[in-house]
Amino acid sequence: MKEINGLTFFFQEFLKHPLQIGSVVPSSRFLEKRVVDTARVQSARLIVELGPGVGGITRAVLGAARPDCRLLSIEINPNFHAFIKKIRDERLTAHLGDARELADILDHYGLEAPDAVISGIPFSTMSAECGSSIIKSIFNVLKPGGRFVAYQLSSRVISLCKPVMGEGEIILEFLNIPPMRVCCWRKNNGNGGNGRK
Repeated sequence: MKEINGLTFFFQEFLKHPLQIGSVVPSSRFLEKRVVDTARVQSARLIVELGPGVGGITRAVLGAARPDCRLLSIEINPNFHAFIKKIRDERLTAHLGDARELADILDHYGLEAPDAVISGIPFSTMSAECGSSIIKSIFNVLKPGGRFVAYQLSSRVISLCKPVMGEGEIILEFLNIPPMRVCCWRKNNGNGGNGRK
């Protein structure tokens, strides 16, 4: 069977599961760099990525991360999960599962609180109950001082995060098709925080 490239594969999966996937095309290198820098990947020892898709952000994180960093990738789509498993890097653990079970997944692999959680899952297409559950899961596992970075077409994640994490920093990355919001929150001393600090 002929192997298809990431762009074609991503688009095919979007047509099959439009509510699971946040964009018609994968992230640009400009968005990837913006996310990596915002999440402070270079200094992190443990990073969780939710909804990696075909792995553009995944590869950018691995390219910037320190040699002793661990990256846990959680994908609900079995086809994307299989695609991510093709990435050969001993720092990457690819898991097929639901972001709402984040704490249990970390426990399963014997991992502690992450320094950063990066999310590309589309909060705009899920119910408020589901979105709030994921946000609370992220907040509960984040290390104090840890960062939650979400890249989104919609601003829905901002209203979902505010009751749990407070105000965040929002940056628009125009060098992406379509332009994306890169949103960041920082967990301060067990409370919601501000991405600017």
